Order: sequence, then structure tokens, then C-alpha cells
Amino acid sequence: MASSHDTMMYPLTEDLLSRTGSKFRLVTLAASRARAINSYFGQLGEGLGSSVPPQVTSVARKPLSIAFEEIAADKIVGVDREDLPEPESEDIDPPAEGD
Repeated sequence: MASSHDTMMYPLTEDLLSRTGSKFRLVTLAASRARAINSYFGQLGEGLGSSVPPQVTSVARKPLSIAFEEIAADKIVGVDREDLPEPESEDIDPPAEGD
């Protein structure tokens, strides 16, 4: 259950930075998740179901605040591009010269 907090910024910035490792990763992770949450709320009446709903119960109404709370609860974790699997590419022959 969500509760009220004594600070203006909850979760604390220091806590978020310790979970993400850098300011850049925190900003990009929170921004991309906030866009996904905003997309989810925008499509609710359409019944499409293509976006992941918020992963925490929150009293916040703004998508960025919800994203910060998800990061603080370890529900959203950033992944380095090196850790992602390589997409499988099909062997495509280049066009022959003179065609």
C-alpha cells in the first residue's frame, strides 16, 4: 500500500543513483519507463493491451514519479547493450554488379 512521505522527493535521489549506477542511466531509464507508463494510460479504453502497466501501487499521478518508484522497488532494472543477445541476421546476398 502506498503511504505519504515527509520529503518532496521520494524516493531519494541518492537511493535511485545507487540502484542505477549513474545519473545518465537513471535519467534514460526513468524517461523511457515514464513514456511506457504514459502510453499504457493512454490506451486503457482501447483494449489493446500492448504496454506493461505500472509495477508498483502508487499515489503519484505523474508517470515519471511512478517510474522512479518502480526503480526504487527494483521492479525496473537497466540492461547494458552488451548484455543483450545479438539479433539473428539472415544471409542476404548483395546484388551482383552489372544487373
